[in-house]
Amino acid sequence: MLPNVLGQLFLFNRSPHLEDMNTDLFDRFRTDRMLRGARMNTLYAVQRAVAELGFCDSPHHRTGAHSLRASGGAPVWEQWADRWHATSTLTPRTRGHVRSTLLKVGRWLAAEHPEAADPADWTRQTCAAWVAALDRMRVGDYAQRTVGLGDRLGKPLEAPTKEGQLAALRRFFSDCQEWEWLPRRFDPQRALVTPRSIAALLGPNPRMIADDIWAKLLWAGLNLQAEDLPVTTSGQFYPLELVRAVTVTWLFAGLRSNEIARLRVGCIRWQHDGAAIDGDSGEILARDAVCLLDVPTNKTGTAFTKPVDPILGQAVDAWQAIRPAQPRLLDHRTSEQVDLLFVFRARRISTAYINNTVIPMLCRKASVPDADVRGSITSHRARSTIASQLYNAKEPMTLFELQAWLGHRSPQSTQCYAKISPNTLVRAYTDAGYFARNVRTIEVLVDRDAVTTGSAAAGEPWQHYDLGHGYCAYTFFEQCPHRMACARCDFYTPKNSSKAQLLEAKENLQRMLTSIPLSDDERAAVDEGQTALDQLLERLIDVPTPDGATPRQIGAPATATLLPIITVNQGK
Repeated sequence: MLPNVLGQLFLFNRSPHLEDMNTDLFDRFRTDRMLRGARMNTLYAVQRAVAELGFCDSPHHRTGAHSLRASGGAPVWEQWADRWHATSTLTPRTRGHVRSTLLKVGRWLAAEHPEAADPADWTRQTCAAWVAALDRMRVGDYAQRTVGLGDRLGKPLEAPTKEGQLAALRRFFSDCQEWEWLPRRFDPQRALVTPRSIAALLGPNPRMIADDIWAKLLWAGLNLQAEDLPVTTSGQFYPLELVRAVTVTWLFAGLRSNEIARLRVGCIRWQHDGAAIDGDSGEILARDAVCLLDVPTNKTGTAFTKPVDPILGQAVDAWQAIRPAQPRLLDHRTSEQVDLLFVFRARRISTAYINNTVIPMLCRKASVPDADVRGSITSHRARSTIASQLYNAKEPMTLFELQAWLGHRSPQSTQCYAKISPNTLVRAYTDAGYFARNVRTIEVLVDRDAVTTGSAAAGEPWQHYDLGHGYCAYTFFEQCPHRMACARCDFYTPKNSSKAQLLEAKENLQRMLTSIPLSDDERAAVDEGQTALDQLLERLIDVPTPDGATPRQIGAPATATLLPIITVNQGK
């Protein structure tokens, strides 16, 4: 847009010379809104360049939609916020977030606690008041501007927002005390700790993209054509090979958008059997080669190398083959002059290019919405999706392997990306055999004549549990402590007795199965054999049976036969 804006300025000023441009010309363009949209940003850049040449005044610093730089609270509080911002060594983006929070605190102080406008006057009581106020705060409270908040205005703040603002204030006071700007009147880590009610709502919650939507996005990325690319009034800005390489990198590499934009020429390496090979080698099949990606220094660690799908390597190699010679550019994180991979016309791709261009393009081609129940589909959600799929694969990566693949310093960070899928959890629960481990099945004979004639209601036994060596007529058999090794009380009938033979000779007798829950001791007796059974008998020697007598009084033998267990195959 630079030639376009310069042309309009030259025509309006009726002069093709930069020295004829003055401050009034730029002010006139802004006042009359003679340019629209992003061209106003280009006008700002042109005025900065002309001012650097000494032909006009520098443009005023603006933030947001033509608003003044954010401010808030008493002047002394704002001075402290600016002093911290100028001294801190955090990244510019993080410093900006902390400063915005500090100015919000300043506006709250001006309204509620003007006596504490100077950070040196803060006490633990002031900290407690701010934590309580933040816990009840809503979107838009103590904000300088509410434009753009939309329907979120007036809604309660979410737990991550509260934690972020508390962390910003903790950072401010900790740094000021560490730098000896303020006396240590309280410990910020304790006085401004996140309340338990808020901390309980925080935790790993990766915003994965649903498998069906992700599969469609993969198809769209792998089948990208020239007609799918966005077109401006001057045509397609980036070549198809560059867009395809950026898209496949986003779909397969699991990188942050900043890391993708900072990849360097030659970041793809090929290996076969541990030896380096050329990417276009005709002697080795692509599926037999290992593709390695060199990831630059990131926010959590130094540069590292990770294996990726060969499709990614092929797409990057295709772009490198036609990439025009480009000047070396500054890597803002490492302060090095490097050959960035994704550069065209001496301009690097924006870190927002994936969110603003690639994802909408893929959604249109795949006919899927650009948002789901978890929010908008963003570049960072691909990182969570890929990590979770690797963690839930048939041959899954371990947490530590996934940590190395993502480039994290600690497994705690990896847990924020990897989440066990419901299908994996179902398989693990089924394999654990909870029901089969804690419940066993035995046979029971039901005397239907006793039920139909009403004699069962009169007290006659109608259920006879098969113990292998006899029958138990105790109605509440599953509650009997001696059910695994019968003590032969009055409810017991030996199978070789005439009473048992008469029972088995009945015609209207129905054989059924019943489930018996097991205690830990009983489960050990089933799983570990006779030794565990003998230990169980010793513990039950003085426990009363259903008829009131104990096994010691009955004179039960020292050993007993284990309750017969029937194997049941559960249907699908």
